[in-house]
Order: sequence, then C-alpha cells, then structure tokens
Amino acid sequence: MKKNSAVFLDRDGTINEEVGYLYSLEKLKLYPNSYEAIRLINESGMLAVVITNQSGVARGYFSENFVRTVHLRINQILQENGAHLDGFYYCPHHPTEGNGDYLRSCDCRKPEPGMLINASEEMDIDLSYSYMVGDMAKDIELANRVGIKGILVKTGYGKNVMPSDIKPAYIAEDILDAVNWIMRNREK
Repeated sequence: MKKNSAVFLDRDGTINEEVGYLYSLEKLKLYPNSYEAIRLINESGMLAVVITNQSGVARGYFSENFVRTVHLRINQILQENGAHLDGFYYCPHHPTEGNGDYLRSCDCRKPEPGMLINASEEMDIDLSYSYMVGDMAKDIELANRVGIKGILVKTGYGKNVMPSDIKPAYIAEDILDAVNWIMRNREK
C-alpha cells in the first residue's frame, strides 16, 4: 500500500499569476496566499506537487531548462516564506503546434493522467487520498479521470470556467480557500 497523500497543484493561475506564457523570471509573481496554502499542505504531512502543462517548450518560447529554473525560483520564494513544493512535473508537448519531438500527442499533457501516474509511482502517493487544485477545466477533468477530488480556483482562467461542465468537488476563491477546504474535507 502506498503511504503518501498529495495535493497536486496546477502552476500558472493557481500558485502564480497567469501571464500567458511565462518566458521571463521577471514575470513570475506568486499569489500572496500561495505561501500560507502550501505551508498548510506541508504541515499536514501531505505532499505538495506541481502538475503543469508547459507547451511553450514545444512552441519554442522557452526551453526545458528555463522551466526547471522557474521551478527552482518558485521553491526558493516559497522557502523564504516557510513553505516548499515536494515535486514538479511538467509536460513540454503539444499535439498540433511545436517543433521536433515536442510536437506529439502524449499521455502526460493534462487532462491525460501521465504526470499524476508518474508522480504517484515516484513519490509513493496513494491517489485515492489525494486532491487536484487548478484554474482550468482540464485540471478538474484530470482529477475526475483518476478518481481524485478536483478543486477549481477562481484565479487565473478559473474565473471564466463554467463549473457545470466539469463538476469540481469544490469551487474555491483561491489556493488558500482550496487548501482550507481540503484540510476540512480530509478529516471527515
């Protein structure tokens, strides 16, 4: 039996401000409530894991090295505020736009479950006790596909998502509201 539970978090529009394609570190701005939300996940004993589509790699807007640099910077900012992310998983592919090996359909691009499955195997995560938080319909669709509770945040693109189409377990104002709901929900 797997021993860990996790809160899987979308990146852009959930943890940090949605800016289109994040191609410059100067454009990286974490939502103020992200620090407390991720700290709560850390203190709960659950893992905090980022699951993000990064098709800007496929499109040639930035490299995989830049994506890793952004993830290091996010964790550095979080650590300065008493929190941390336990893992980062990203999909650099796109099925119709892109260059070379990045131009393809894959099992890792949300809402496909590849990143979640990978994370669960590598980090010994029991998906049945885990959650997905994101600002897009595909985040909730991913959660529903793997049988975990999906929480839609109304930040980023979330303010324009029609919840009736995707059936989230909860609709949150932001990441902190989502994590507070998870902490109440998991105690039941």
